[in-house]
Amino acid sequence: MLIRVKRRSDPKPSELTPKSVYEDRRRFLRTAAVAGASAAFPGLLVSGAARAGRKLPRVRHNPDYSTDETWTDYDDITSYNNFLELGTGKEDPKENAHRLKTRPWSVAVEGECERPGVYDLEDFVKPHRLEERVYRLRCVEAWSMVIPWVGFELRTVLKAARPTSKAKYVAFESVYDPKNLPGQRRRILDWPYKEGLRMDEAMHPLTILAVGLYGEVLPNQNGAPLRVVVPWKYGFKSAKSIVRIRLVEKQPPTTWNTLAPDEYGFYSNVNPEVDHPRWSQKKERRIGEFFKRRTLPFNGYADEVAHLYAGMDLRKYY
Repeated sequence: MLIRVKRRSDPKPSELTPKSVYEDRRRFLRTAAVAGASAAFPGLLVSGAARAGRKLPRVRHNPDYSTDETWTDYDDITSYNNFLELGTGKEDPKENAHRLKTRPWSVAVEGECERPGVYDLEDFVKPHRLEERVYRLRCVEAWSMVIPWVGFELRTVLKAARPTSKAKYVAFESVYDPKNLPGQRRRILDWPYKEGLRMDEAMHPLTILAVGLYGEVLPNQNGAPLRVVVPWKYGFKSAKSIVRIRLVEKQPPTTWNTLAPDEYGFYSNVNPEVDHPRWSQKKERRIGEFFKRRTLPFNGYADEVAHLYAGMDLRKYY
């Protein structure tokens, strides 16, 4: 007999997706995966704007790293975004999505590792099995979503690069293309966008590199063609449109922490007890819902990740 131990992060019965809706979604994804299984992998990661609705092949749903909470509507996920490279308004990224050029695209893996390299996007993704994982996404502005991401674990990339003993952190750098990206023509941030994780955070199985959502190629406005997703941290930690992954010895400078260290800490774990200086983090509004809900420590992933921060003062290291 298989006995499942209930975790604090498990949803309440009232939060569960109705069975009929859940089964319809599962049937949809199975059909999409079978339909795509015979397709050639190269070419599928072309711009989400140019190839809207293009299914990703061989996607396996992973229930071990998913929530059964109701998925946020696809239109909401793709039209309410923070992506300052494409504009400061929540609707700007979708409107300007066509300006992000995702072909050609290469990803550099470098720094403190034995096997650095620069890879074409297709070659970078091809060795990895794509999984659908349904993660909560909590943004620092106190709104949240539940998104069925498609991707693979970041740690598989890091292990393949063979980190040296000096690799203590992983730094990410996003695309820099001010000619095409309207937001980068303004000095609202120190471009290009930079983020970082401690090595154990980057190696955690919950941390993924996403190439799609809802079984389809990742739309440009959501960070195409490649973004990191760290579900227990605020959304700005999940760098979009990544072109460089660097293994480093010292804590790397990150965009928001450098710009406003009193508001955006390096760790930025979801912590309802630490308010943003300009608003409370105790509650959040799930997009598509009217009433606010209580924010969960580590965005509901405390059972999985709290041990990473044992002994740390999470008010100091916010």
